[in-house]
Amino acid sequence: MVKVGIIGGSGLDNPDIMKDAKEIKVKTRYGAPTSVLTCGSIKGVDAVIIARHGKDHSIYPSKVNFRANIMALKEQSCTHILASTAVGSLREDIAPGHLVFPNQFLDHTRKRETTFFDEDVVMHTPMAEPFCQNLIDLLSSSSDALGFEYHKNKTVITIEGPRFSTKAESHMFRSWNADVINMSTVPEVCLAREKKMHYAAIAMSTDYDCWREEEESVTWEMILETMKKNAGNVIKLFLDVIPKLKEYDDLCVK
Repeated sequence: MVKVGIIGGSGLDNPDIMKDAKEIKVKTRYGAPTSVLTCGSIKGVDAVIIARHGKDHSIYPSKVNFRANIMALKEQSCTHILASTAVGSLREDIAPGHLVFPNQFLDHTRKRETTFFDEDVVMHTPMAEPFCQNLIDLLSSSSDALGFEYHKNKTVITIEGPRFSTKAESHMFRSWNADVINMSTVPEVCLAREKKMHYAAIAMSTDYDCWREEEESVTWEMILETMKKNAGNVIKLFLDVIPKLKEYDDLCVK
C-alpha cells in the first residue's frame, strides 16, 4: 500500500493540494518533528506533509530534527518520500528555475545526527545508490510530459549552513564534480534509506552559488524570489507523479 511523505523545502512547506487535510501532533523517540503533520490524500494516494524548517521557517538547517522527521513519516506508514529543496547550481547548464533530480550526494556536514543505528546495534547500511532510481525516472518522465526543464542523475553536495559558500569553496565543490549545492539532503536521504523508504529529491535551482563571476552572489532574497516564481511547477509535478506511485507498489527498497 503506497503512502507518500512530502518534506517541504523553502516556499513549499504546505502546498494546498491535499483532500481532507488535517493536522496532527506527534512525538517520536527522537523528539518532535519540525512541524505538525498535515495528513490527507492527493489524487487518491494517502499523503503526509512535514515542513522541514517549521511552518514559519524558523529552524535553521543544522537544527532540523532529521531523525524525528523521518521516523514520524515511517510511523505514519509512509513508503515513499518526495523531498523538495532549493539548490544552488554549480554548472552552467543548470539554470535558475530548472529542476534537478539527484542520484548521488556528497556530505560536507559536520554537526548532524546521521544515523538511527547509534545505539543497541551497529548496522552498516549500503549507500552506493542512496536515491530511488524508479522515482527519479518517474519524475523525469512526468517533467518531459509537463514541458519542464530538468536534469537527472546529478550529484548534490550538502553543506552545514546557514552561511553560503565562499568562492574558494564553490570552485572546490565544482572540482569534486558536484552539480548542485544545498543544506538539507544529508542526512535526510541516509535516514530514509536506513528505514527502507523510497526517497527522491525534487530540487529547484535558484541561483549560481558564487562561482560564476558574472552573476551576483547568492542571497536569501534571491532564493525566495525564484522559489516563489517556480513553486507552481513543483506542485504540478507532485500532482502528476503521486497518482502514478500506485504502479510502483511492488518495488521495495532492499
